[in-house]
Amino acid sequence: MTATLTPPAAGPAASARAGAVPRRRTRLFALPEVRWAAAATALFLLPLPLQLAGAPAWIWGPLYALSYATGGWEPGWEGLKALKDRTLDVDLLMVVAALGAASIGQVMDGALLIVIFATSGALEALATARTADSVRGLLDLAPATATRIAADGTEQTVPVTELAVGDTVLVRPGESVGADGLVLDGASEVDQASITGEPLPAAKEPGDEVFAGTLNGTGALRVRVERDASDSVIARIVRLVEEASETKAPTQLFIEKVEQRYSLGMVAATLAVFGVPLAFGEAFSEALLRAMTFMIVASPCAVVLATMPPLLSAIANAGRHGVLVKSAVAMERLGQIDAVALDKTGTLTEGTPRVVDVRPLREHGLDKADLLTLAAAAEHPSEHPLARAVVDAARERGLDLPTAEDFTSSPGIGVRAVVGGRTVEVGAPARLLAEAEAEAEAESKVEGEVGGEAKCAADADADGGADAAGVVSALVRELEEAGRTAVLVVVDGTPAGVLGIADRLRPDAAATVAALTVLTGTAPTLLTGDNPRAAAHLAAEARVEDVRAGLLPQDKVGAVRELEGAGYRVMVVGDGVNDAPALAAAHIGVAMGRAGSDLALETADAVIVRDELAAVPATVALSRRARELVVQNLVIAGVFIAGLVAWDLAGTLPLPLGVAGHEGSTVLVGLNGLRLLRDSAWKRAAEGTG
Repeated sequence: MTATLTPPAAGPAASARAGAVPRRRTRLFALPEVRWAAAATALFLLPLPLQLAGAPAWIWGPLYALSYATGGWEPGWEGLKALKDRTLDVDLLMVVAALGAASIGQVMDGALLIVIFATSGALEALATARTADSVRGLLDLAPATATRIAADGTEQTVPVTELAVGDTVLVRPGESVGADGLVLDGASEVDQASITGEPLPAAKEPGDEVFAGTLNGTGALRVRVERDASDSVIARIVRLVEEASETKAPTQLFIEKVEQRYSLGMVAATLAVFGVPLAFGEAFSEALLRAMTFMIVASPCAVVLATMPPLLSAIANAGRHGVLVKSAVAMERLGQIDAVALDKTGTLTEGTPRVVDVRPLREHGLDKADLLTLAAAAEHPSEHPLARAVVDAARERGLDLPTAEDFTSSPGIGVRAVVGGRTVEVGAPARLLAEAEAEAEAESKVEGEVGGEAKCAADADADGGADAAGVVSALVRELEEAGRTAVLVVVDGTPAGVLGIADRLRPDAAATVAALTVLTGTAPTLLTGDNPRAAAHLAAEARVEDVRAGLLPQDKVGAVRELEGAGYRVMVVGDGVNDAPALAAAHIGVAMGRAGSDLALETADAVIVRDELAAVPATVALSRRARELVVQNLVIAGVFIAGLVAWDLAGTLPLPLGVAGHEGSTVLVGLNGLRLLRDSAWKRAAEGTG
């Protein structure tokens, strides 16, 4: 039986073009294999009681012939086409065996073989369709239509496939977002759990990104389309998983290579099983029946079906839980790794700078809220990532930001603005302190021009400024040693405080590192381009001992090569352009999807779409479970084949029992592999790594 696990012809892409949302589950009789199997079964059951009742053969014989035709024409035709290409298909051998049984008067036994063979094929096709349904179900997240706003302001309901980049769409409360884009107007909360895995709805306002298939909350949004429907996050998920289903793992490729030689050997052995007893005087019909039974039970159908169902089921299950494994090869390799190299920024960390320390200077008299309010108000007009972090920190604390005036920005230094009548500067401590010192020196030049009293005041100010500079320098040094980026806030020319900004460690980072250590038996390695001090601080939080910092992209590749040279099969997990070479060089590359660069996403063998770092060890565990099922299937298939062949050669194996044993083992192997489609398989994989 040919083990082909490919999606039905009416795939998700075609359904999407038609503007309809595909059904999640394929109907039983929508599959031609099921219809032909049902017809063959009915045509077998009709003549069976007539034959057993002793009716003439001309009554029940044609019905059996129709059963042969309906159940055997498709595998027979496919087998003949394969034979034309000089390939021996086991499907053809099954049909030949059934016809051989009929030729010696075992018409009912041959028909039973056809019926069981067709039913087995129908079950395999149904299992394949259900696997494809799991993938196509992802498309249900995206709506079929969207409300497009024309240039004159009129609204049009159009299929989402007709939306073009630059179009503006209206997303009403409670509707699904029709396309990936940016919010132009409106405010709402959007449930993005299906894409990012965030448990709570995300607040959206002008400038924020939204994804197709996410659910809008209570506000209305006007969204500018940024990607074609074919390039949306959902579409890419479906496309990558479909591409994965068309690949074959090395184990499967090896089995298919062996299958041809095995089939030829089986034909030769069948001829021997027929010819040798016949030469020693066994009756022709008995020798032929034994040979036909041997050919059936020795057929490698179950062996051929042993590999792909577990791997494809694991791919579909991982896809439902936000992990795109791009091929069966990748899924098999995930279970082979014994070393892991992790990027820092965007992988172990969230990839977004956040204010984690607010340190006001006592001498200035500001508290934390006042210091952060002034800094955020001054930074508000800036688009710099650190400025966004300061503004976000103020908003998270519910602070009201006054309007900034006379805003100026100096690259490499910082920003200056007037907030509530006070001049506020926010930026790099070294640059701002240097400016303050320069101003102090300029003031000291007036010493000769002032009287004694004024000179004493100037000296006092200079001493105070020196003391403040020393305090600031010590504070900056303390924050940097803790892995923070220090930002100085100066108010009216005097240092008022320092903000510590850091890329926060993911909450599940330490648990993921521990889980990967257990799975591989080797502690992960941290590969980062960041400075050694910051890398060491974060590694300590994540409990990573092997830290390699200050690396360029080629250095990361060198580190991977070094691990491979030591005999490890390395998995690299990263997200940036600088990680792409290492992802390509590794045994398996995994990209974090939420903030991952396009190059990293294309280069990686698997993508964590929901950006859940804990999904990495869960997927590795799922892959290992799939490989275990492949071994189980090969053992099951081997035991059945060996047992039935031994029975046929050493004794007399009834043809119906041989057929039932052979096809039963094929169905058993297929269903065993499909166990990984269940959600419980993912839960066990995730729990087993905790």
